[in-house]
Amino acid sequence: MSPLELIAATLGVLAVWLTVRQNPWCWPIGLVMVLMYSWIFFEVKLYSDMLLQLAYAVLQLYGWWQWTRGGERDDGRQVSRLESQQMGLGLLAGGLVSLALGYAMATWTDAAAPWWDAALTAFSLVAQWWMAQKRLECWLLWIAVDLLFVLLFLSKGLYLTAALYGLFTLLAVQGWRTWRRDLAPVAA
Repeated sequence: MSPLELIAATLGVLAVWLTVRQNPWCWPIGLVMVLMYSWIFFEVKLYSDMLLQLAYAVLQLYGWWQWTRGGERDDGRQVSRLESQQMGLGLLAGGLVSLALGYAMATWTDAAAPWWDAALTAFSLVAQWWMAQKRLECWLLWIAVDLLFVLLFLSKGLYLTAALYGLFTLLAVQGWRTWRRDLAPVAA
């Protein structure tokens, strides 16, 4: 465990806690955290996770904008549900990106867990996209992805990061409960 990992993990907990509370400061704090984790994952040859953190950096900026300026009245988004088609397209995109990224990592890199890492990367992007749009279902996907990340990080000896993702899982359960209570009413 490095000091960088400890700081990144602390920022990660703070960012997810703020997300559960729908506080827009989750996004800039998350931005710093993901940039730190991109370096950590590069060092342990989890290249898909490194790329994921860089994609998260872009999505952190997008989410910050969505939560503060998005929505119908440009005053920030409200919690809402995905339509079936949106959910299906998101999951299909996650599956296709998993296959393409897994193949690329298995073929052209010395990645430690190319297919597993690629699948978690792809579905994390889907969950993050849904989160930026304040879609309730993001939390269900985060629960599944975070549990699998715990196993991956344990296998790589990233014990603090595995613990962090265990905590992320618990926060995702709380996020599901909290956001479900705040769900925007459906217009009649």
